[in-house]
Amino acid sequence: MEIVVKAQDLVKYYGTGDSLVKAVDHVNLEIGRGQFTVIMGRSGSGKSTLLHLLGGLDKPGSGKVFIENEDISRHSRDGLAKLRRKKIGFIFQDYNLVPSLTVWENIILPLGLSNIVPDTKKVGSLLEKTGLSNKKNAMPETLSGGQKQRCAIARAIVTEPAVILADEPTGNLDSQTGAEIVALLKQSVEEYGQTLVMITHDGSIAEIADKVYFIEDGRVVDKA
Repeated sequence: MEIVVKAQDLVKYYGTGDSLVKAVDHVNLEIGRGQFTVIMGRSGSGKSTLLHLLGGLDKPGSGKVFIENEDISRHSRDGLAKLRRKKIGFIFQDYNLVPSLTVWENIILPLGLSNIVPDTKKVGSLLEKTGLSNKKNAMPETLSGGQKQRCAIARAIVTEPAVILADEPTGNLDSQTGAEIVALLKQSVEEYGQTLVMITHDGSIAEIADKVYFIEDGRVVDKA
């Protein structure tokens, strides 16, 4: 299987002396193309920091991160921004929608940042798949939590990135809506051949993942 995401001896520490926090402590992992991978751990275990490092939102103290065999650790800030727009889609617990933009405008935002003219048929298809066809002109404040997350998913998928990184995407949702969001994500990555890496506390989500990494005190303590 082709390895799409790889962490090599990844380290990220904060503070010094008695205040030293080993958020990510010599982590190694590999994630294959098309795999649905879950990273689990208690609050403060370092899983969100690890996800941010994998997505180039933060730089490691040492070690390397590879996306499709490209060492992203060597990129400048501008280089990382370009790489993220091209190869990585992000989904956050709090949605991170732009409040002044409609659903349609939020979805196509990553395309505009990369100077790509939106394919209206493709965006329309995404709206249909995510159940937002009748909400394309709605503002985020008028949406339910589930609808906001569906919009965030469509925005993450629209550029057809190699990797989608999801940080507790069901954390603010009720159990039924959360299950629908996970099913939508799984269906989407299978349809578009993408790789999904998700942080979650939900063991039921881990049960349907292809691979699970357990993080404790910044280290991978087990994998399944």
